[in-house]
Amino acid sequence: MSWDPTGFAPKHFLWDLKDRVATITLNRPERKNPLTFDSYDELRDTFRALNQTRLAKAVVIQGAGGNFCSGGDVHEIIGPLTKMDSAGLLKFTRMAGDLVRAMRACPQPIVAAVEGVCAGAGAIIAMASDLRIAKAGATTAFLFTRVGLSGADMGACAILPRLIGHGRAAELLFTARTMTTDEGFAWGFYNRVVDNAQVEARALAEQLASGPSIAHCITKRQLDAEWNVTIEEAIEMEARAQAYCMETKDFRRAYEAFASKQTPEFKGD
Repeated sequence: MSWDPTGFAPKHFLWDLKDRVATITLNRPERKNPLTFDSYDELRDTFRALNQTRLAKAVVIQGAGGNFCSGGDVHEIIGPLTKMDSAGLLKFTRMAGDLVRAMRACPQPIVAAVEGVCAGAGAIIAMASDLRIAKAGATTAFLFTRVGLSGADMGACAILPRLIGHGRAAELLFTARTMTTDEGFAWGFYNRVVDNAQVEARALAEQLASGPSIAHCITKRQLDAEWNVTIEEAIEMEARAQAYCMETKDFRRAYEAFASKQTPEFKGD
């Protein structure tokens, strides 16, 4: 583990590390926090780097100014894309997909705090997080068909149906209509709908950060790995994963704390 997040100073978003929770704040509030080529790139690299530190145990991603993220910047991304050749377009779409790969490969649980507008690539970032907390009234839309693109963007056709079901995902991806917070909660996209998403997301992340980080990493990894295996294969995969967890010091600490009627203090080893 070689990356020190305490000295990290990103150029394209805000960063905070406190009580083992890393907070990423998309910070272009005047335009509802759209992404640029550079912010895509830096976000991807940041999630990759989180695989190399023990100092961050959970991640919150949120937006400044009452909105989450309005997607790719119309003038800084969509306009230039119309002028690119085939090689340039494929380079961009692969880079965007790499952000989702990095989020899913990042060992820490990621909690998205969704407020206001959550659209396009912003909806994808929320989708790619492990848990989603929404402020009442937030609106989520996968807008790709509105600009003549398919709903097959950054893994949406694979991940979204697993969250909300095939038919509901198909409707959102074909029509680009807005999903309300009530729908998102009823369908399983949002874990909670609350009055203050950022406060609730922070509290949940702190709870996760105080837990067994090796075990959380394995849970996250297996949730993805078991999408396309048989039940028999999944049971064997989980047997091996759980046996590994039983070799950790955190497992022994939990037993000793239980035996002495105390709360375990997990240390991630």
